[in-house]
Amino acid sequence: MTQTPAPNSIEAQIESKAQARRAAFMARMSPIDDIRLKLDAYEATIEPIDVNKRQKLHELTVSVFWPHRADDLDLFLSLGQGYLALDEIGRPLGSAMYFDMGGDFAMFGMMVTTPRLQALGAGQRLLRRIMRDCEGRDLRLSATRSGYRLYEMAGFTPVTTIWQQQGVVRSFHLPESLPGLVLREIEADDLAPIKALDAHAYGADRDRILNSLVQVSSGLVVERAGEVLGYALMRKFGKGVVIGPVVAEDDAMAMQLVAPLIQRCEGIFTRLDTPQQSEYFKAFLAAAGMGVHDTVTEMRIGPSRRSESGALTYGLASHSLG
Repeated sequence: MTQTPAPNSIEAQIESKAQARRAAFMARMSPIDDIRLKLDAYEATIEPIDVNKRQKLHELTVSVFWPHRADDLDLFLSLGQGYLALDEIGRPLGSAMYFDMGGDFAMFGMMVTTPRLQALGAGQRLLRRIMRDCEGRDLRLSATRSGYRLYEMAGFTPVTTIWQQQGVVRSFHLPESLPGLVLREIEADDLAPIKALDAHAYGADRDRILNSLVQVSSGLVVERAGEVLGYALMRKFGKGVVIGPVVAEDDAMAMQLVAPLIQRCEGIFTRLDTPQQSEYFKAFLAAAGMGVHDTVTEMRIGPSRRSESGALTYGLASHSLG
């Protein structure tokens, strides 16, 4: 159960200031924000994103050097909702999406604005649209350095650093097996315990997202006495492969899960995004050729839902899905 901060605590003061920023940010929204966006010397339109706009979304991600393939975008479009800003001749200028999880929570993602428009308010308008759509829900997003100030202004508060570790996998020493644990390939009957572990670690119901991810992923589970304690998925993504989600109880279990998957990717560009701050786990990834490439900041509106004991998130599905 989430505990309410004491009225005079530092946490309560931070939350109060964040709520004030959020109210001020949303108060700037006018009815015209729904369909029109005045940018510099021309107008843009804001339209709902759907599968028919995948090519426009792909053009937008290419413009900011994101590595998403068409199949990656198709997955996001099948799972989320959002908006796309287009100029007068149909060129994409910005996007914002949200992914419902359990009815009381949403993850924001695919927050893209072309560099030339980042200072002209396109990102603010799109963010306000999806915040209004998700009013009353707890929210989470992964903020790049360029987007951090906008999200802070909108009332999001920082939670933790997400470490983007990636590179071409090289030969490395596998960790020793842990006593009492059995590592094996995922089977159909594992989906229910995987969902339960994920809900605890992530803090929200991702059933629909996991149903889709397992269809395009391979993976492993680790169990003790027949009880599944952790899992890791791996799928094609971007320039190569992404490992995630990964859920485990500690560093040793996480390494036991991901090591065989990393080994299968020798010579292949592989990525794992982790919210865990353990230098031990990050050093293990670096030894396999997956060094720290960048970081983003996880931010939230509402309580911090990630678990701090038991099953923990060691790898994200993506920045957009968490």
